[in-house]
Amino acid sequence: MSVTHDRTHAALPGAAGNAPEPGTAEIGGRAEGARNTEVAGDADIAPVAALIADAARAAMLTALLDGRALAAGELAAIAGVSAPTASSHLARLLDGGLVTVVKQGRHRYYRLAGPDVARTLEVLARISGRVAVRSLRQSRQARLLREARSCYDHLAGRVGVELYDSLVREGRLVEADGGCLLTASGAEALAELGVDVEQVRRARRRFAPDCLDWLERRPHLGGALGAAVLDRLLAREWLVRGTVPRALRLTGAGREGLGRIFGCKDLT
Repeated sequence: MSVTHDRTHAALPGAAGNAPEPGTAEIGGRAEGARNTEVAGDADIAPVAALIADAARAAMLTALLDGRALAAGELAAIAGVSAPTASSHLARLLDGGLVTVVKQGRHRYYRLAGPDVARTLEVLARISGRVAVRSLRQSRQARLLREARSCYDHLAGRVGVELYDSLVREGRLVEADGGCLLTASGAEALAELGVDVEQVRRARRRFAPDCLDWLERRPHLGGALGAAVLDRLLAREWLVRGTVPRALRLTGAGREGLGRIFGCKDLT
């Protein structure tokens, strides 16, 4: 198996034989001029970006956007690599703080380190190209993901966008800079679903930010409130998980319930 190193070393522009440019001194293998471009206190995003940039690791992280913990063997199959290679990749993601591990007996399961990691991946997805569809199987997968999917721990896809639109249209959510405001009628509707709004407000994360859906290009509900809504939809089996990672299926009961409680009109 060939090994691709994450770091490449290119010659400095205009330099011969990898010598430093005039006016710089080589210190510990790096040109002092380049070193001085770093600003103290700035975030060092390069190591995190390098972790995500590898195709196999990116595939694993994307699979974990499901919100559930997956075993190393499952992630190896998704990424198309051997078990030892997957273990090496996961060790690097663990060291980099992008995933955490849950141990159950002899088994180890991996999940994203938190909503900030998921949000970063979703933002990258918005500005990235789409994987080409080359088979009927891939076409089916793409259709299911577009219809309804979990975006880490909240609902995305056409169903998620329609729910958000209905909440705003019916005056249950009010869009505002930095997030959405939940009205009294919105709290009543969510209570009917089974969401404890006051408990959700105490969560240590943003309450109700909108989240731009990278497929629909329109917002769905994120944050602590979005997570609570998806939790209740799954508990009631208004949404059920399928065999395609992250894909969710809206049931007949879910279609009726979302229409009755929230006024969702376009879920046929």
